Amino acid sequence: MDNLLFGILTIILCFTGYSFSWKFQMQDKYKLAVLLLLICGLTLRIYTSADFFLHAWDERYHALVAKHLIHHPLTPTLYENPVLPYDYKNWLGNHIWLHKQPLPLWGMALSMWMFGVNVFALRLPSIILSTIGIWLTFSIGKYFFSKKVGFLSAFLYSINGLIIELAAGRVATDHIDIFFLFFIELAVFFSIRFVQKNNTVYNILAGLSIGAAVLSKWLPALIVLPVWLLIVADSGKFKTKTIVFQFLLLLVTCIAVFLPWQLYIFHVFPLEAGWESGFNIKHFNEVIEGRTGPFYFYIDQIRINYGDMIYLPLLWFLWKTFKNLKNYKNLAITIWFLVPLLFFSFAKTKMQAYILFTSPALFMITSDFFYRLVDYKKQHRPKWVFNLILILLIALPIRYTIERTKAFQKRDRYPQWVANLKKLNNDKINNGILFNYDKPIEAMFYTDLTAYRHIPDNNTIAALTEKGYTIIINDDGNIPDRVKKLEGVKVVELLK
Repeated sequence: MDNLLFGILTIILCFTGYSFSWKFQMQDKYKLAVLLLLICGLTLRIYTSADFFLHAWDERYHALVAKHLIHHPLTPTLYENPVLPYDYKNWLGNHIWLHKQPLPLWGMALSMWMFGVNVFALRLPSIILSTIGIWLTFSIGKYFFSKKVGFLSAFLYSINGLIIELAAGRVATDHIDIFFLFFIELAVFFSIRFVQKNNTVYNILAGLSIGAAVLSKWLPALIVLPVWLLIVADSGKFKTKTIVFQFLLLLVTCIAVFLPWQLYIFHVFPLEAGWESGFNIKHFNEVIEGRTGPFYFYIDQIRINYGDMIYLPLLWFLWKTFKNLKNYKNLAITIWFLVPLLFFSFAKTKMQAYILFTSPALFMITSDFFYRLVDYKKQHRPKWVFNLILILLIALPIRYTIERTKAFQKRDRYPQWVANLKKLNNDKINNGILFNYDKPIEAMFYTDLTAYRHIPDNNTIAALTEKGYTIIINDDGNIPDRVKKLEGVKVVELLK
């Protein structure tokens, strides 16, 4: 199955929808304009997510743990039945799996409980949350700047190739970062509603959202706290005592959400929880799994993820912010982006999606610059220079969207190895163990087998057989003679 025809149709449909969206925005019909952004953004996400196989990093691990959480939500496991010895420190092959915070995994488990264990159900929460994020970005941008800036920010969010790829599980950190981004934006949105309505309920909702963000990807979620303070201070509606009380309420609510899980895992799984806690700290001081880069790694990466022209609006906005630090709205946007950028730049371990939760700030900075330039060019020449910059600010992100969705590439979106695993699962093998298969995590997702890459020694196989396990060996053409002589072993041919 290739996706070329569907890719072309998707791009044509979205191009038409986005064109009408821009037209409605120009006519001040923002409800229709944003609705079309949502529809087109959802279309891009569904198309890109229609890879009917698990992606290698990190989706397959999240998928398998989420599958197991359906049956025991408070016991996250990778190897459900680890018949061979394992190292609890090895998140790639252990039993109790605490490598990530649980909320995104619970979300994926809930979706698969409702719609069946399949890759589309796995990705559905990320598709939905990243689509809602389009509307959240519009609402936040409208508050900080204007409706038109909010609209353009939402458009950039809607088409962003990295967000679309992450929602589809195609690149590392996938659904975890989508959940994290969503709850960060939701917390900022509720912070804004709190100052607009002067209603404590919204502040509690902001605290719940921050707590949910912590339960998605830990303490970087606290970046919302200084943003909240600046939003509240900018409103001028609250006395100091009220601000202190509401801030403490925000903190208490946040802690009440994320702390119980931390206490629970340290009590029930002390070895794994202690190791993972230390492992998280190592990301700052050590290079983990070869994921590193120079100090300017993220400064360089943002041109790929947000368009090569990003430096122009970013430098302009930083200059504007530091020139007038009393503009709390600009300062809040700057802190939202700059603090995580600096923190993760100092960290030894680096990955492109680590600062994804700052992307709404970058979209708003770009959009504000875009409309300021539109006004500026009316009184200045040469106009072609300004027009070129304006075109590139939009065209380059669109280019990366097309590249990342791979809409014009022929790709096998339902590979044979998936079909073979599903066929094997139809055999309803009880207590089955699959050996010599180079995709053991995927095999355990698509089947009820326990799977390993290697073939153990004959004594181990014999012992497992005596315990009632059915031994299955994948025939890759290199099965050793010692295994071929064993009785009671089922040999199958599964494509790699």
